[in-house]
Amino acid sequence: MLAFAGVALASAAVAGAAMWWYGPVPGANPLAAAEAEQLVDVDENKEPARYVTLDKVIVMLKRNTGDTQAHYISTDLVLSTTEENEKKAKEHLPMLRTVAVRALSSYALNEASAMTVEQFAERLNSAFEATYAAEKTEKPFSQVMIGKLIIE
Repeated sequence: MLAFAGVALASAAVAGAAMWWYGPVPGANPLAAAEAEQLVDVDENKEPARYVTLDKVIVMLKRNTGDTQAHYISTDLVLSTTEENEKKAKEHLPMLRTVAVRALSSYALNEASAMTVEQFAERLNSAFEATYAAEKTEKPFSQVMIGKLIIE
């Protein structure tokens, strides 16, 4: 038992020494420090983001040939906006729900199952961009993100 404890202690010491030896040296890369400082400066000038949620967008998927069971997409969307546009974004939620339903209802189960969350977000962002461009109004949010996505 004592031998196992000694081996474990020696292994921990060797692992700690390796981490210390191969670890990053503070101040060794001045370019990385300058880039990190520049990123901090950019974030300080940017106003804080606000998030508006569009919950429970439920859409029935198109049926595949020979499929008799109904399939659905359920998603919660999160809109990234600013404090000054937050109220306007909330006022647009009913229209945004309609656009999201229209965009998501065009998929069949096999298409929707093959897509990633990022692809869904890209398609929704494109649909929202097209809608605001057609109405010639400014979009009160910068992007839509997927908070939850269930394909059943």
